[in-house]
Amino acid sequence: MQAFAEPGTIADFSPLVAPPGAIEPAAASILAALADADTPIWLEEPDADAAGWLQFQTGAPITEDRSSAYFAVLAPVSEVSRWAELPAGTPDYPDRSATVILPVQALQGGPPITLSGPGIETTGLLAATGLPDGFTEALAANRRRFPLGFDLVLVAGTRALALPRTTRIREV
Repeated sequence: MQAFAEPGTIADFSPLVAPPGAIEPAAASILAALADADTPIWLEEPDADAAGWLQFQTGAPITEDRSSAYFAVLAPVSEVSRWAELPAGTPDYPDRSATVILPVQALQGGPPITLSGPGIETTGLLAATGLPDGFTEALAANRRRFPLGFDLVLVAGTRALALPRTTRIREV
């Protein structure tokens, strides 16, 4: 929760879980803590081992319908143009949006992106490697839908960094 309260802050979840399959440990830790029988999970890259582990640990159903997901675990090469199809909430219930988890190569060492907004005193810095093409444009479009839109969590191994829909990003 600290990562969401302070966007751009890296949280380390080691050694909380060791999931099977293609799911990152940080993503599995987040889902194990937040998902339950009422929160469908959509896996962009279906993985039977990861799906079985998630269902056992959380009781959450694995859905094939991205538009019904409360949590969406994207593929590392996810096509950003499809992100707008993820649940963004409704005007009456903006909280019914998806929390989107995107695996990246690393949370440090990449080109700098400036972060600002709630939870960031002045500005912050994101320097993840392995972000998909069109990342900053997709998040800017998501931000323009506020109060609708999804919240994003970048994961790399056991580490995670949250970018709520209120976070403004700008390439340096």
